[in-house]
Amino acid sequence: MITEEENNLLTQTGKGTPCGELMRRYWQPAALSEELAADKPLPVQLFGEELILFRDGDGKPALIGRYCAHQGVDMIYGRIEPDGIRCMYHGWLFDNCGKVVLRGDWLPEKERRWDVGQPAYPCVEAGGVIFTYMGPGAAPVLASYEFLTVAAENRAVTKIEVNCNYLQANEGNIDPLHLSFLHRNLQDSERDKQRLVPGSSATPNSLVRKDQTPVIEVDVAEFGLRIYTIRKPGDGRQYLRVTNYIYPNLAAFNGLTTGEGYSAHWHVPIDDHSHWKYAFIFSRVRPLSEEIRERIRVETTDGNHLKRSKENRYLQNRETMRSETFSGMGFHFHAQDAFATETQGPVQNRCEEHLVSSDKPIVASRKLLLKAIQDVRDGCEPPHLLREPSAAHEPRIIVLSEVIPADVNPREYVRSLEAKR
Repeated sequence: MITEEENNLLTQTGKGTPCGELMRRYWQPAALSEELAADKPLPVQLFGEELILFRDGDGKPALIGRYCAHQGVDMIYGRIEPDGIRCMYHGWLFDNCGKVVLRGDWLPEKERRWDVGQPAYPCVEAGGVIFTYMGPGAAPVLASYEFLTVAAENRAVTKIEVNCNYLQANEGNIDPLHLSFLHRNLQDSERDKQRLVPGSSATPNSLVRKDQTPVIEVDVAEFGLRIYTIRKPGDGRQYLRVTNYIYPNLAAFNGLTTGEGYSAHWHVPIDDHSHWKYAFIFSRVRPLSEEIRERIRVETTDGNHLKRSKENRYLQNRETMRSETFSGMGFHFHAQDAFATETQGPVQNRCEEHLVSSDKPIVASRKLLLKAIQDVRDGCEPPHLLREPSAAHEPRIIVLSEVIPADVNPREYVRSLEAKR
């Protein structure tokens, strides 16, 4: 249980809030690359700020305030021109730094930039996503996560709107115990049967069914937390899964490509009551099949909104709870996750929760996040920022799903894999 003040610190991300100031010091996803056409601005809301995203004359993304600095006209209707975006009302032209471009047809002097303008934030494009930096000073280097750097054919990304605070969704990613219940299939589906755990002839689903009360441990890492989940399937061995919490709003975990890659969710606040979940999946060794690409997009209405929602009770079918899935909410985990996090309310009241030993990752991640927030308040740099381009390496993120001998220490086993990288 935490205090109301701590809960507010962790969940309020608007401009000027302590957590908002922390979040803005990291690169954050602003849109999928495929969403932004060359000739049409895209409205974007991040951390409560209304913004407009467009491509400049070189095709590079730019992010500025949505409403014209002159008289507040909505720039979603603006004209895209080689030098920026022009307001339809009086023709004010804003460059990719949000400054007004004054031309000779306005003044007898040469073209120049006027200090009047919109808020503006730098952007970079990587891994099929447009990222922005909304913090003060020079932007850090965007971390070279594998899901951003592999070849385009080896990765897929989508985004889903989730109607709750970003934190409860990210905490769901690092809660291993709920796999024993919410995501459990009552029998292996055909898709389950295609995924055998290394070191065994069993599926992840069957191994989870055999031990629903795993041992859960956490280690603090340079990027956040490394989480170990150890289950005893009853054959004298142990089933080890390793997932990761990554500062400040990202998680990496097992998915359809575990063993040759992993899945990641990046939870980006729209405001304090809703957020975008950017879902990544990749393989180090081969192009992704169309089945995997479609898998991360299924059961959505327009690609970004789930068919199963709180309004339709997530289409829960109680008959299927007898023979198919524990939840009765289909086989797609995005909808199951939405149920678990959205029904906690727009912002979970953590002052009334009762945590237990299996909640170690959640407790630890909150402590790390509160410490990072305090670091920023104290004028210090938060953790897991890369300042030198030469240091733009992928953090040592290991995602694992393996059956290992009972006498092997899980931590030592992971450290041995880390040393081989």
